[in-house]
Amino acid sequence: MEKISQSVIKKDHDPKISGRSIYVCDYPSEGVLCGKILHAKVAKAKVLGVKVPELPEGYFYVDARDIPGDNNVNIVLDDMPIYCRETVEYIGEAIAMICGPDEKVVDKLLATCQVEYEELEPVIDLRKATEAFFNYDFAHGDLEKAFAEADKIYDEEFTTGYQEQAYLETQSMMAEPEESGRMFVHGSMQCAYYVKGAVMRALGCGPSGVHIYQDVTGGGFGGKEAFPSILACQVAVAARKCGKTVRCVFDRREDMEYTSKRHPSICRYKVAVKDGLVTAMDIDVIYNAGAYSTLSAVVLQRGLIAGPGIYKVPNLHVHGRALKTNTSPCGAYRGFGAPQTYFAVEMVMDHIARDLGIDSLEFKQANFAKQGDVTSTSGRYHFPIPIPDMIEEIDQLCHYRQKRLEYSKPQTGRYRRGIGMSMYFHGAGFTGSGERDIIKAVAKLRKYADGTVEVLASNGEIGQGVRTTFPKIVAHELNLPLEKVYYNHPDTARVPDSGPTVASRSLMIVGELLRRAAIKLRTQWIDGEEQEVEEHFREPTFMIPFYIDKFQGDAYPTYAWAVNVLELEVDTYTGITKVLGAYGNFDVGTPIDYNIVMGQMEGGFLQGIGYASIENMDYDAKGRIRNNSFSDYLIPTTKDVPNLQCILHVDKYPEGPYGAKGAGEVPLVGGPPAYLDAMEQALGGVNLYHAPFSIEDTMKVIMKEGI
Repeated sequence: MEKISQSVIKKDHDPKISGRSIYVCDYPSEGVLCGKILHAKVAKAKVLGVKVPELPEGYFYVDARDIPGDNNVNIVLDDMPIYCRETVEYIGEAIAMICGPDEKVVDKLLATCQVEYEELEPVIDLRKATEAFFNYDFAHGDLEKAFAEADKIYDEEFTTGYQEQAYLETQSMMAEPEESGRMFVHGSMQCAYYVKGAVMRALGCGPSGVHIYQDVTGGGFGGKEAFPSILACQVAVAARKCGKTVRCVFDRREDMEYTSKRHPSICRYKVAVKDGLVTAMDIDVIYNAGAYSTLSAVVLQRGLIAGPGIYKVPNLHVHGRALKTNTSPCGAYRGFGAPQTYFAVEMVMDHIARDLGIDSLEFKQANFAKQGDVTSTSGRYHFPIPIPDMIEEIDQLCHYRQKRLEYSKPQTGRYRRGIGMSMYFHGAGFTGSGERDIIKAVAKLRKYADGTVEVLASNGEIGQGVRTTFPKIVAHELNLPLEKVYYNHPDTARVPDSGPTVASRSLMIVGELLRRAAIKLRTQWIDGEEQEVEEHFREPTFMIPFYIDKFQGDAYPTYAWAVNVLELEVDTYTGITKVLGAYGNFDVGTPIDYNIVMGQMEGGFLQGIGYASIENMDYDAKGRIRNNSFSDYLIPTTKDVPNLQCILHVDKYPEGPYGAKGAGEVPLVGGPPAYLDAMEQALGGVNLYHAPFSIEDTMKVIMKEGI
């Protein structure tokens, strides 16, 4: 293990364990108004008016008329309002906010507000949706010829559902008017500068009129990428009207019912096979964006790029749409669009292999892409693809091949077993030229006269360890004790914009900026003086320029790679499935801290298993999310997967710090196809087409197939 990889105690370990960490709800309540949102109760309607009860002194009603700037939240498109316009588009949309010093009084006032609606016909079913927020189409090769010459053609459809981020801390935000007239907004978030841009627009002010601070944040998983911008605008507008500090903390039901989820999907794959090789794929993808577009553009882009998986597909056509429905807007979630299409491509490859009478691993290996091959977007795999070596390593760990052969034999009795495997990549960093043309990351180091060094960047600590790993990199290059380097939660009044805490980019992109800045500071070091250095992002010279209008070029500079195996036992009397073993092999380059990376791999893998099995969320006929508490939305725990083992395969990326590359998202992605592959074997070789696959789903198959 390299020195930089050796684990240390996390910088935020002690304050969190001791309870000293201050979350939004921990700030004193004196002089702070409690803000609560009046949510729409119908999926689509004109809002004709709101009958507001008489407000006691010191209580306020805030709606779109109070917005001093623009009633659009700055995300991707200008369609998401801060407070509703003439219509509401989903159950839960914010109509107004009531603010006051006593939470119980606010609750009572909120309950007595009467909204007059003219109900309109909503679109609830994704299959009936027609309005596309985004529509992408790209191809290479000669698809028509490949299908005409194929030995066999397969045409299958796969679906995936919602997934709730289920972070420990709910959405929470606080806005404080300062004496200077500047608005201070702080709370639970991933992207401080995203929030700043949104609040500036809402208040109609310049950069000096607002600053944003990330409080201690109890998890995000993508759910605190875009939604905090919405809530920040709502509390900032309220604080401006009230002239006092306003805090809004969602309760768990409110959070689960009204905030963003993973996009449900319908993926149709038409695949041509000739001489045992895939010669063409025609892929059609639909994502349920919900009522507003939020981040659906970039979520869909990543899903489409991952469409053919890790396979060499000489003739490819990919078409994808993000469609509007009158349901909760969907957004970012760990994996960011890729889990949906990886599920589909891995399952269709398994089904083809079974139909051809070939072992699925053998079939997949014959179709693997290799270094130098063309990617889905006509870029190149510039670096080695370590999947074959990773398969051998995981086979040694769990004896996959032996068990696969054993479980393929006819099984009898109450309990049936299966073992499944998935293989995939996750593109590290922003898609295409986003880092170069949009983010343009800047990071700084400030050395104080006493020899301590502060990291100045905007990346947020959301449990993934940047408050530890960033200082580790800097201390390593400066030959300083780790306690001499520190990284506080970002405040946009003090730190440059190093980009958002998304896209598995923090360590690979910003960590490398800090490494270079530390080298620069080391060469300029003067004892007893205060000094500051900065570094700017530079795109690697090897990259093939990416054009989003054509989906051509290098979508990512490099990739994290993974192989997942799941071993299951199905009780044919009850449909209950037990995970006997979960095995993951992950290549995220050089780990900057071994324990932190392993924690990410284990936690993300467990989330992927939940997405495959028990995390079953849906809406009712009126468009209301039905699972709005942990009583009826289940997430897996260590008791559900007691035997979970992860290993690391290190294939260094030369442009990342010490060889590190994106790590945060890759562990979740492959859970569903590995789980369903194992389920198919345990259920006697039946083809399955959707995730999550519940106990009820299992019983339906058992009864239909007479197992």
